[in-house]
Amino acid sequence: MKKDSQRNQPRNSYVPSLALKSLALGVKRGLGWFDEAVELSCVFLLLTTVVVTVTQVFFRYVLNASLSWPEEMARWAFIWLVFIGMALGVQRDGHISLDVLRRKLSGPWQTILTMFGHVVICATSIALLRHGWDLASRATYVSPALEWHFRYLYSAVPCGAALNLIYLARRHIDGMKYPLNAVLVLVMGAFLYLVVGPLKTLNITGLQPTVILMIFTLVLLFLGVPIGFALAFSTIVAISPQGDLMMLTVSQNLTSGVDSFTLLAIPFFLLSGGLMNVTGISDRLLTFASSLVGHLRGGLAQVNVINSVFMGGITASSAADCASDSKILVPQMEKRGYPRSFSCANTASAAVLANLIPPSMGLILYGALASVSVGALFVATIIPGLLVAGAQMVTVFVISVRKGYGRDIPRATGRERLNTFLRACPALLLPVAIVGGVRIGIYTATEAGAIAFLYTLAIGFLLIKQTSLRDLASSVRESLHDVAAIMFIIAAASPFAWVLVTEQVPQKIAAALGAMVSHPTLLLLMINLFLLVVGLFMEMVAAMVILVPILVPIITQAGIDPVHFGIVLVMNIVLGALTPPMGMLVFTTARIAHASVADVFKEALPFMLSILVVLLVVTFVPPLSLILPSLIGP
Repeated sequence: MKKDSQRNQPRNSYVPSLALKSLALGVKRGLGWFDEAVELSCVFLLLTTVVVTVTQVFFRYVLNASLSWPEEMARWAFIWLVFIGMALGVQRDGHISLDVLRRKLSGPWQTILTMFGHVVICATSIALLRHGWDLASRATYVSPALEWHFRYLYSAVPCGAALNLIYLARRHIDGMKYPLNAVLVLVMGAFLYLVVGPLKTLNITGLQPTVILMIFTLVLLFLGVPIGFALAFSTIVAISPQGDLMMLTVSQNLTSGVDSFTLLAIPFFLLSGGLMNVTGISDRLLTFASSLVGHLRGGLAQVNVINSVFMGGITASSAADCASDSKILVPQMEKRGYPRSFSCANTASAAVLANLIPPSMGLILYGALASVSVGALFVATIIPGLLVAGAQMVTVFVISVRKGYGRDIPRATGRERLNTFLRACPALLLPVAIVGGVRIGIYTATEAGAIAFLYTLAIGFLLIKQTSLRDLASSVRESLHDVAAIMFIIAAASPFAWVLVTEQVPQKIAAALGAMVSHPTLLLLMINLFLLVVGLFMEMVAAMVILVPILVPIITQAGIDPVHFGIVLVMNIVLGALTPPMGMLVFTTARIAHASVADVFKEALPFMLSILVVLLVVTFVPPLSLILPSLIGP
């Protein structure tokens, strides 16, 4: 009996611990279901944009009926996708940041930097939750097509911010190694947000909003805070002295920054690019490309450049082209022995060609803003675009010779080339169909991206037949996280640019240029320098909307042809997409390929220099831009 009682005693002592373990297991399972629900809602929103966009094309050409609501619905779904996806990025630590300082520090200091980044994310999320909810509650108007109340659109920002806070707490609670860190991060984040409060009444800094904006942005980026949150928090600090009413503009501009049907091309081509990898289409294309030029120095890197020349006619967007090629080409280049950072730099640099080869979103926007013939711009950019492509191919050759790239693929025979061509034919039809459709106006670049996704899906499942539903789900989920990380930076750049415009910084600089320089050559040189600086900090669309109406009258008075200037301006702005600290194309390809941002920037330097050389030649030799328009006529 004594032995039995001793045997039973430990069992009874385990009852509380077993209950706690069961409770913890149940909580963990419930949180897993919550995570799945959030992710599936984003997948649903992403696929909704595809279906709605294709529906628009179907009704337009098959049923001969033009619908007003699909574009609006797609944009609303996209906005919710971006801000819910923002929270998923916090959960997975998937937001893009500069890691130069972090990589040089020891483990404990890296942990401190990570904690600091989480505190900034927390403070930003608290601000967006409070002022975003205030904006949603104040909204009084409805959308024109669907007549949906705008409070439902603006609610995406505070909902995403609330999920940020939940996932920040989860990141530190999971595992229970340092459970108090969750409380510490939330308390310090709230304190950091409250510290901004005195600035609203006391203006203790005494600095101009622009100075505050730039100082905070550069410091936060250097400390490794994710790019999007660094931009958003710096904007919040910069405008906080103007009161709570002005703080509403942060959430409003975050929303408007991604309220664009054109930007939908990015997730669509991300989806199609991911599917090309899992279906085997990209393997067939690159096998064919390798059979043609793979034996040359830097064969696949050369293919990357040429591919962007052709794909520029599909996407009309450097960001969309970069996203697609990062999914397709970077993994293939890495398999062939190219370093990941070089492959990303090659891809990001080649992607600028999408805005230098017609049709180009940048040139279309410039033509609309400057009242210049878009057709003339398309013709004028052919020679400069091909010069940039040629310069990049020379750069690839020189780098490949120095580092020994491109020696591992033997020269293909004629029969091998024919076989690889036949296997690649179904995939080769895609760019032909998309380019033809876009160029003759059947569908836009965004609609082309949706069609490319469905076409790729059909080829993978019906023709190649090596894709499983599991592969499809994995590809869509991975694309979803890439979309969220990339698009949140674009969203955060909108309020950042708004502060610069409100303070009239670009206008003052442009006016100073017009007053300082009267000679056309010197004027172009000064504008080039100015635009290169602008490109460091502003996204292309925002920069062009701000600067084109200011600069065009100045160059017209100086006798500079606006068509020629349009080519120079777009080349400058897209070069800014490669340069730090904004470097959108570098961030895009580094995020998708999981490469070090600092290493990609370093590898991209030779490509930047090659583009800069062509830019100077095109700037000071106007016939390179104007000879074809003069020969072809209006």
